[in-house]
Amino acid sequence: MAMAEASARHGVEILCVGTELLLGNILNGNARWLAEELAALGLPHYRQTVVGDNVERLKQSVLEAVDRSRILITTGGLGPTPDDLTTETLAAVFDTPLEERPDLWVEIQAKLSDSNRTSALSNRKQALLPRGAQVLPNPSGTAPGMIWSPRPGFTVLTFPGVPSEMKQMWSQTAVPWLRQHGGVKDIFVSRLLRFTGIAESTLAEQVADLLELDNPTVAPYAGLGEVKLRLTARGETIEQAKQFLNPVDAALRSRMGLLCFGSDDESLASVVLELLRQRGETIAVAESCTGGGLGAALTAVPRSSEVFLGGVIAYSNAIKQALLDVPAELLDRHGAVSDPVVRHMAEGARQRLGADWSVAVSGVAGPGGGTQAKPVGLVHIAVAGPHGCQTSQEHFGFRRGRLGIQQLSVVRSLDRLRKFLLDRG
Repeated sequence: MAMAEASARHGVEILCVGTELLLGNILNGNARWLAEELAALGLPHYRQTVVGDNVERLKQSVLEAVDRSRILITTGGLGPTPDDLTTETLAAVFDTPLEERPDLWVEIQAKLSDSNRTSALSNRKQALLPRGAQVLPNPSGTAPGMIWSPRPGFTVLTFPGVPSEMKQMWSQTAVPWLRQHGGVKDIFVSRLLRFTGIAESTLAEQVADLLELDNPTVAPYAGLGEVKLRLTARGETIEQAKQFLNPVDAALRSRMGLLCFGSDDESLASVVLELLRQRGETIAVAESCTGGGLGAALTAVPRSSEVFLGGVIAYSNAIKQALLDVPAELLDRHGAVSDPVVRHMAEGARQRLGADWSVAVSGVAGPGGGTQAKPVGLVHIAVAGPHGCQTSQEHFGFRRGRLGIQQLSVVRSLDRLRKFLLDRG
């Protein structure tokens, strides 16, 4: 047996179940999230599989995983409908009878009753688990998972496909179990640093020496308008792991300056709102091409109402005039996508809503509407505050697509405000 094959047998494998994943109806974010969690635990992870709601193909995938891996993590297929096949298929693979867990059935009925739903006969199958399996509790949903070792040296952990339920079950039950039984020898501490305004390749070049480190490891991840560096340190204790991680964290922040806007679960919106909260100041927005995306990003942050007053989606020129006091003469002379107009939009929102700060954005999101002078992807941004107003232009290009241009406009707008606030102390 090759060394790589032998090593893989000690690893963890992820099996995601659901035809909707194969059809592309749902993005498989569960696999990505679990992969990051396994990396943070220091557990070797060599393979991911997606299989539809088909008994035979699911059986085949499980049997292959038995020969390859030590731990199999499944998501999906734990619901009450006929296409939810994970539990019964696992039992069949290992020729083990299903048993009803009366306590689970009572719990499922109570949860359904609490949400004003009537329990159906189909819900009862969610109380069935293979003989010998340990319940993996689901605090918020009706689909419990299980931790089951049907063969020596092989354990399967099952989770529902609903991300919020899976994540809660993972942190409350699975992680403690994996730390105790999963072969985790060291303690791992992981941190995610977030950057904007720089390409992944450029960031990687500027921190190339740190990417070669062994402990902590530093790995880049790219996203739309954002690049992330995941730092993972291992040690015998949490404190020791942090001692390895913190100096590299500090070095990265110092080296990259304002390009690093936050860490872990922070977003540009949450960082901006926290800066404003610390100053005791408020914000309003005026949007055209983003169509409410800027306001949505801000209101996605808990407690945003303490800082965010509201916004105006001024898509038409008539609304820009009526609600934001943009002069018709400016619109006629410069057009809606221009520095003078976006400046008046920002100042109008700030005055009309009584905010300390405002952000305005207007652009050509496409796919049509562009000209040689104002092509698709051209976006104008204005940030207005107590000390004046700044405008800027962004050229995202038409290849980003409409949604990409809108999302990048939100990112750049929030980043402009962040830097403005930091510059003003």
